[in-house]
Amino acid sequence: MIEILNPSQLARAKEAGALVGEILHTMKQRAVVGTNLLDIDAWTKEMILGAGAESCYVDYAPSFGRGPFGHYICTGVNDAVLHARPRDYALADGDLLTLDLAVLVRGVAADAAISFIVGESRPAESVAMIEATEQALAAAIAAARPGVRVGDLSHVIGASLGAAGYPVNTEFGGHGIGSTMHQDPHIPNNGRPGRGYKLRPGLLLALEPWVMQDTAELTVDADGWTLRSVTGCRTAHSEHTIAITPDGAEILTLPPSF
Repeated sequence: MIEILNPSQLARAKEAGALVGEILHTMKQRAVVGTNLLDIDAWTKEMILGAGAESCYVDYAPSFGRGPFGHYICTGVNDAVLHARPRDYALADGDLLTLDLAVLVRGVAADAAISFIVGESRPAESVAMIEATEQALAAAIAAARPGVRVGDLSHVIGASLGAAGYPVNTEFGGHGIGSTMHQDPHIPNNGRPGRGYKLRPGLLLALEPWVMQDTAELTVDADGWTLRSVTGCRTAHSEHTIAITPDGAEILTLPPSF
C-alpha cells in the first residue's frame, strides 16, 4: 500500500515527527557512560505515553521477527544495527549506540534513527562511519522531489556509501510511511536510477542509510530480532521521515534545536 496524505494527515505527521525528534534528542543526552539500555526504553515509554502518542514497536510482530517486539525503542550497541531489542546492558565509554524510534500521533506515524558515540572516546573509524550514513541521508533528502523515482534515491544513497568505502546491504532499507510504520515503496540503500515509483506531493518516506564496517552480511540474535554484523564489526544507521512537497522534501523528524 502506498498512501498520499491529505493536509490534515500531514499536520499529524509533523506532530509525530516532532515527537520522534524530541525523544531521540532527549535519549541522546541521557545516554551516558553507565546508562542502562532498559532505562532508555523506560524513559522512551514515559515520553510517548505522556504525549498521548502510541508506540509503533511494542506490539509490532512482522513475519521476520519472533513475536511482538515488546519494547518502545531499538537500542543497537556497536555491532547491532537493526531491530535491536533493549537489554540489561550498561553503556561503556566509546560504545557506538544506535537509537531507532517510530511513533503514531492520531493515526499517523513518523520514524527516525540516530547513531552516536557514548562518553569521551571518539574512535576515528566509528566517527567516519556515522558521518557516512548522515551524508548519504542528506544527499537522498536533497534529491527527493516530485517526479524523482525511488531508484534515484536508492542510487544516491548507494553511491554515497560506496564512495565512502562501505559495503551496502539492500535487504533492509527505507520505506513508505503513513497510517502504518512500514508501507510501500521499499527504498533499498542501493539501486538503479530511473526505476520504481515516482514521488508525489503528500508522500511520506522514511529514508535510512545504514552500514557495517567491513561486511554486508547480517546475523540475528537468539531473541529473534536484533540484527548484527556477521563479522562483529561496528555499524551505524541514520534515518529521517520526510514529506514530499511540491518543491522538494521537508524533514519531519529533526531534533527540537533545529
